[in-house]
Amino acid sequence: MKRFMNGILLFAFVLGLMSISMGRAFAAAEGEPIKIGYIATLTGEGATWGQHERDAALLAVKEINEKGGLLGHPVELICYDIKAKPEEAVIAVRRMIDEGVIGIGGCNYSGIQLAIAPIIDKAQIPNIASTATNPAVTVDQDTGKVRPYTFRINFTDAYQGKVISDYLIRKLGAKKLAIIGDIGDAYSEGLTEYQRKQADALGIENKFWAFRGGDVDFRAQLTEAKAWGAEAVGLTMLYKEMSLVIKQAAELGWKPYFMGGSGYSPSMFEVAGDAMEGTFWVYGLSGAEPSIQGLIAAFEKEYGHKPTEPMNMAFGYDIIQMFAHAIKTAGAAAGRVPTGPELRDAIENTKDLQVTHFIWTVDKETHNPLNKPGIILRGDASQGKAVYLESWAPESK
Repeated sequence: MKRFMNGILLFAFVLGLMSISMGRAFAAAEGEPIKIGYIATLTGEGATWGQHERDAALLAVKEINEKGGLLGHPVELICYDIKAKPEEAVIAVRRMIDEGVIGIGGCNYSGIQLAIAPIIDKAQIPNIASTATNPAVTVDQDTGKVRPYTFRINFTDAYQGKVISDYLIRKLGAKKLAIIGDIGDAYSEGLTEYQRKQADALGIENKFWAFRGGDVDFRAQLTEAKAWGAEAVGLTMLYKEMSLVIKQAAELGWKPYFMGGSGYSPSMFEVAGDAMEGTFWVYGLSGAEPSIQGLIAAFEKEYGHKPTEPMNMAFGYDIIQMFAHAIKTAGAAAGRVPTGPELRDAIENTKDLQVTHFIWTVDKETHNPLNKPGIILRGDASQGKAVYLESWAPESK
């Protein structure tokens, strides 16, 4: 019995030594989670984008946790539905900050990003926007200074608008360019401004027709643009309005070149049908790139269906990858889970990070990705989606 008891004591002693030597690892693995927030439109207009971003972000977090988490801690994603409304986003961001997030992903609306910027600056919590493309999202247009805690994964309206006009004029040969946009929306206003600037730079006549959010009848604007002699129409709004514009133009018997930006969605084919044939779009991702096929397969395995918004899927996933990289980088330097300012610095100094769909280097002056490729998609009614056509670099003037 004594020998048995001695054996038990020896085992307990050895186990105790093991616990001391491995205690940090066990404590870290079972410790408080590192919380990352994500704001997304999950209901209402724009929900298809937000749902794909949330689902891809959750997939990224799951994969990270299956590999042991970050700095030995599990990762928790906190996601709230902002319903495409600035006031909902403000509430969500404040709630996330109270819950202890160290970074926030999303969203895809420029106006909403502008609404939350003062809050995240005050809280010193870095935010990475997805498809919000207005330059003011990351650079204060009044001061010219970069917003310290806001970053983005997408290209800007300046680039996107420039490409649209450049492609319609230099590639498709338009001599008169009509532009239709929402005068109350930051994204639309920014895209319109840069389309017109590029058309002016190329010496092409251009004219703007306005509408306000909530409008569903665009026949008056289309009739005037047709009478003016427009050969191409630049669209600066989101998918709901764009699909109605294209559908109503076809009903009027008018088929100019239509081209829009990241507001495109495959769901437009459900509204505009065959009228979507031959439309053009500048986009960050088409879904056909070899680089994201593995992610598409993983997404389908996780959720039982293929993503219908591959760009938003990739953006949501890769935003989490950036946060993971920055948390590990800043955490290694600090010897603990980083603070918001430490995480911000790590994101800002990121260079040549290979994420799913591109190599991400952050421009410190703008917090935009450097040299991110843009692609041209062409509407294919037979497939019910826009398909990859080519890359396009606008002419600088």
